Amino acid sequence: MIRAVWRLIRYRPGLYAADIAAWTAILLLELAAGYVAKLFFDAITGAAPAGLTVGTVIGWVGGVALARILSVFTGGWIDIRHRYTMEVLLRRNLLSGVLAQPGACALPGPTGEALNTFRDDVMVVEDLLSWLVDQVAFAIYAAAALVILIRVDARITAYVVLPLLSVVLAARIVSKQIRRFREESRRATERVTGAIGEAMDGVETIQLSGAERHVVAHVAALNEERLRATIRDRLLSQSFHSFFWNAATLCTGLILLAAAGALRAGTFTVGDFAMFVTYVGVLTEMVAGAGDFMIHVRQAGVSLDRMRTLIGDPSGGAVVSSAPIQERADRPEGAPPKRTAADRLEEVRVEGLGYRWPDGGLRFSLSGVTFTVRRGEFVVITGRIGSGKTTLLRALLGLLPPTDGAVYWNGVRVDDPAAFFVPPRSAYTPQVPRLFSGSLAENIRLGLPVGDAEVSAAVRAAAMEDDVLRLARGLDTLIGAQGVRLSGGQRQRTAAARMFVRVPELLVFDDLSSALDVETERRLWERTFECGDRTCLVVSHRRSALLRADRILLLRDGRLEAVGTLDELLGSSEEMRRLWRGDRPRDL
Repeated sequence: MIRAVWRLIRYRPGLYAADIAAWTAILLLELAAGYVAKLFFDAITGAAPAGLTVGTVIGWVGGVALARILSVFTGGWIDIRHRYTMEVLLRRNLLSGVLAQPGACALPGPTGEALNTFRDDVMVVEDLLSWLVDQVAFAIYAAAALVILIRVDARITAYVVLPLLSVVLAARIVSKQIRRFREESRRATERVTGAIGEAMDGVETIQLSGAERHVVAHVAALNEERLRATIRDRLLSQSFHSFFWNAATLCTGLILLAAAGALRAGTFTVGDFAMFVTYVGVLTEMVAGAGDFMIHVRQAGVSLDRMRTLIGDPSGGAVVSSAPIQERADRPEGAPPKRTAADRLEEVRVEGLGYRWPDGGLRFSLSGVTFTVRRGEFVVITGRIGSGKTTLLRALLGLLPPTDGAVYWNGVRVDDPAAFFVPPRSAYTPQVPRLFSGSLAENIRLGLPVGDAEVSAAVRAAAMEDDVLRLARGLDTLIGAQGVRLSGGQRQRTAAARMFVRVPELLVFDDLSSALDVETERRLWERTFECGDRTCLVVSHRRSALLRADRILLLRDGRLEAVGTLDELLGSSEEMRRLWRGDRPRDL
């Protein structure tokens, strides 16, 4: 926890130091305000030093007030800049951590839980850094104020220390409960957000199943749990917040009683009393703030743990690592992937590839798969549902971390498939493509700086040019969240166009043609090979793909049962003959 906070402070040490200096100056001006109040009241009662008049003191009051206004403005500007710098850094690191995970299992839980971490937990840690600025400034102010007050009256000043000690002791006693209640509150909030997110994604399924009442009741029950957990969390926090402030207020009353006795005894001037009250007001705020700060430290610890869990970072170093951030409003220009001679594909060789699902569920594990794809080949992976076709592609591309085997590119072992199998070497279209809110062209480019001609060529290669002509604004048509305004086939071909515009060496399709009619699929495969020796690795059970295949990989129960051309497999494999007969009615 301490190490993480220190690394965040070191990210912009100058900005953080300026934030502390600004708020220290703001509080130290309170000392000046208190001293001016002393001079004012001493001038009225005739106890002021020679040469000071009421008019002179009023001038000092105006000067101090103006200085304080300027200091608050400067401190606010610096604090806001620092807070949002930390916020952007933490969210940038979280997003980078999520993107660095194997793509098929990037999030450890529902999307709603991750969004809570991105939003709420980041703000808690950001608040802690701001609170720390306040505590440092308060400490400097308290040291200066206590020196002055002790010189005025040490006995009365001693009362200021009492609430601070009680606050520290109380905060230490309840710290474990504070952490436990905050964890329960966060988990309850995650469950509600996750359930709502899943319900929003599955509205059609819920309606068709007539499960609206069940879903609403489930969310309501989760909300009840969240309500109870949040009440416990807030009640404890607010109770101790009230205790901190009341303890400080009680001590202020004791100080005033003691000061009244000193006034009667003549050891205290009216100006001393005014200065004392002014300083004690800020010290009271410091005492209460110290207790709140200790509670916030515990809550921030919970948030940091959740952030580490989200990106699979037990040490916590990646969450708070230093990284460049974009501070201007303009988006940085993307750059096309650089292509080198080593990127040219001659052969991809897979040896003994395996993957075991960690949950040990009903899904088949992948075991001992070995095959080769050479430049210009059209290789099809086929098999029954659940035979491991998609798992094989994901393990090959690093979207799932393979547990066995190795992958070689042109004879060189690929140590990090997830980082290697990206454009310009490879591009992948999953079974259910992900599209984003924006225009069709934006979804095809996805940040790649290419012109309209390249986008149009990719659209034609995906056999989608006729569909674009029928859209209201062509390539500039907004397709809605997840491409809701497109049909299933159009979404698949949009994802294919996204691949084509990047001109990769290896095209990987996971059942791309499942939502296409036979004629559209035929045109898509023809155009795929119009541009020369395209190399494709395709998951498909469709006859058009199997007939075109240079080689077919037949999977069964996570193992490679047979390899060969369609004619060879139909002659030697009963499993292939069964699949071929089962596919006939669909294509005819």
